[in-house]
Amino acid sequence: MAPKDAADLAPWRERLHEVIFEADTPAGKAFDVCLLVAIVISVAAVVLESVAPVRERYGAALRAAEWCFTVLFTVEYVLRLLAVRRPRAYATSFFGVVDLMAVVPTYLSLFVAGTQSLVVIRALRLLRIFRIFKIARYVGEVSALVRAIRATRAKITVFLLTVLTLVLILGAAMYAIEGETNPGFGNIPQATYWAIVTVTTVGYGDIAPATLLGRAVAAAAMVLGYSLIIIPTGIFSVELVQAARSRLTTQNCPECAREGHDVDAAFCKHCGAELNPPAGREA
Repeated sequence: MAPKDAADLAPWRERLHEVIFEADTPAGKAFDVCLLVAIVISVAAVVLESVAPVRERYGAALRAAEWCFTVLFTVEYVLRLLAVRRPRAYATSFFGVVDLMAVVPTYLSLFVAGTQSLVVIRALRLLRIFRIFKIARYVGEVSALVRAIRATRAKITVFLLTVLTLVLILGAAMYAIEGETNPGFGNIPQATYWAIVTVTTVGYGDIAPATLLGRAVAAAAMVLGYSLIIIPTGIFSVELVQAARSRLTTQNCPECAREGHDVDAAFCKHCGAELNPPAGREA
């Protein structure tokens, strides 16, 4: 069945979508600016409440402000669901999940003390600043980064599994070499912890081999660690160059609320809905 186009939206929903999701209209830009200011203030309130002297003096006011912002963001989240034809698609998108998690901790704090501090996840919503003032170039860069990460998932997963296998082998070897004489390598998990710290070139120094053979293995692990660093960097760099070749816009799909479409796209790359620019959009 062919997807419905944007004109099928009810007029009030089309206007709501333009205000909430489109950053390159006057109303949409004003909405996003006000939203970002509210996010900054709400995150600042949570941060200040974690400071004991401030909490003792202004705790009640900060908590009241937090609840006000939570109610405000809850209403905004509901309006976002109403403004798209596929609410589930928006709710399961990156920003949909972030928008939901921005309000959940405050409600959860009614049952679990201390969880209200998790609302600092609202800072992730500040990523929408790239959509304001029509800085589409930055949206394109972010989208290219996301596409590169998705394209390298399988390769990076294999790489991480290889590294985990390697540090487990190194840990077992160091346990066999140092275990009886060095309490730092008294068991395989502890020796594996040392291997992870060594291969990643962190080098805390809290555990060190004492035998000549153990030091030789440690030296090999350090050199190997430096060699491994360049592998994921190279894999990711290739995919990032390929992903950055396409130009993207800030236009938002009225069907699934996703953005990052090609400048000449007529249909959404995610759901196939027609991308009709709403009336009143700036040139």
